[in-house]
Amino acid sequence: MKTAAQNPTEPIGSGLVIVDKPQGWTSHDVVGRTRRLAGTRKVGHAGTLDPMATGVLVLGINKATRLLTYIVGANKTYTATIRLGESTVTDDAEGEIVQVRIAAAVTEDAIRDSIAKLTGPIEQVPSSVSAIKVNGERAYARVRAGEDVKLASRPVTIHRFEVHDIRRERGGKVLDIDVTVECSSGTYIRALARDLGEDLAVGGHLTALRRTEVGPYTLERARTLEQLAKDFEYLPLEKAADALFTRRDLTEHERTELSFGRRIGLNETEDVTAAFAPDGTLVALLKNKGENAKPELVFATAS
Repeated sequence: MKTAAQNPTEPIGSGLVIVDKPQGWTSHDVVGRTRRLAGTRKVGHAGTLDPMATGVLVLGINKATRLLTYIVGANKTYTATIRLGESTVTDDAEGEIVQVRIAAAVTEDAIRDSIAKLTGPIEQVPSSVSAIKVNGERAYARVRAGEDVKLASRPVTIHRFEVHDIRRERGGKVLDIDVTVECSSGTYIRALARDLGEDLAVGGHLTALRRTEVGPYTLERARTLEQLAKDFEYLPLEKAADALFTRRDLTEHERTELSFGRRIGLNETEDVTAAFAPDGTLVALLKNKGENAKPELVFATAS
């Protein structure tokens, strides 16, 4: 990690900030706060977290905002608590309870059988109060305006759906389940809670959510906003790219060609590759096209 200069006359570099988002903050709130701490308007995030959720929120500053599109699609891991026996309008604890069904008869075996159905490639209907746009307007805005919004299902993959603890609360009328979920991008954990409850015929919603991993970035690297206010640490652009992509070390000739946006010889992999100059500078992101590697993004252009 690199520490940014706190002196506003010293410009900050480019890199990723791994934030441990606090509960009650929107992702936009965190971006705004980070802009002030970093002293730059060029800050963006790689995928939102609901205000109720906490944990890993990856931000890009300056040139590193161009990496965010590649991070958005990375797998994510969450810890969560699902409550069976109550359904809410938002599928999480922030929404009004709309139905109560006693979950006392639900067994641990039944829970695990239902979770197995929700593991692997599945079709998931996002929560109706998600940020998905319907005819140009956010679904949650339409719901708040009184519309009955029906969203189409979409394919997602649940790589891991692991139960850690099952607790019977309120005299057994509701069950709280602590889980870990590793999933593909675009998965709604509150929709998983809803669908688990519906499969068990008692309803369900999410009461706690913490994101612990986004691609290679984990909670161990994350910093709270309070910590960042005291010591603004970020992962420099070169280290961030090295963690995300296969690395390619360039010759000086290849560096020059790429700095002008020209193609060079093929990468060893068909994946996006980070190309580094002999001095360690990130020059470009490359992808094979035909008989050459073509720059998708050029970070170090010819002067």
